[in-house]
Amino acid sequence: MGIPAQSVCTAIREDIVSGVHERGSRLTEQQLARRYGVSRVPVREALRTLEAEGFVVTRRHAGACVAEPTEQEAADLLEIRMLLEPLGAARAARRRTEAHLKVLRGLVRLGQERARLGEGEDLRSLGAWFHETLAQASGSPGLTALLIQLRQKVTWMYAVDPPAAPAESWAEHGAIVDAVARGDAERARTLTAQHAERATTAHRLRFGSRTTGVRTSQHAVNVPGVRN
Repeated sequence: MGIPAQSVCTAIREDIVSGVHERGSRLTEQQLARRYGVSRVPVREALRTLEAEGFVVTRRHAGACVAEPTEQEAADLLEIRMLLEPLGAARAARRRTEAHLKVLRGLVRLGQERARLGEGEDLRSLGAWFHETLAQASGSPGLTALLIQLRQKVTWMYAVDPPAAPAESWAEHGAIVDAVARGDAERARTLTAQHAERATTAHRLRFGSRTTGVRTSQHAVNVPGVRN
């Protein structure tokens, strides 16, 4: 059975976000197929998807290359995210399920515990999981996909300083979940907007640095567990 193009796409995207494939670097089908252990067919499909998402561009005489976003494009992404995340939270207040609430509350408890212990790396991954779950609770697959893609692009373009007061940050997460649980869409929208605005101040552009991410990772595409 062939490896799905979606899995190849996920692997290439993650390597772009982490900096394994640098901005502006060429992405040839042959090299990518060899790297990920697949044929060129899923690689070709993956590159088309990544081009539609804005991670890849096709250049004359060069073919597929990693995109090189401008500072303005990066700033626009943060602004768009700050507009859409509150919308997602408001919709989550109207459409969330008990399963969503259970996961969100569990993540808040874990986040608060890790904040007390000062475990920053865990907090980063828990925060990403929290916001992904909140997006899924919106009940809108299109909005969810867009929010997840926006967060991936922001991670690609920006380094994020850890919050000076992680316990306060997770208290904000908890307040958002309380509003969602009560079905208070406007409260959820307001709290999420305030949280996003505060979080944005910790973002620093990666542009100009060629030291972003780890360049030695090798994705085994045919091994399950790669998250999108």
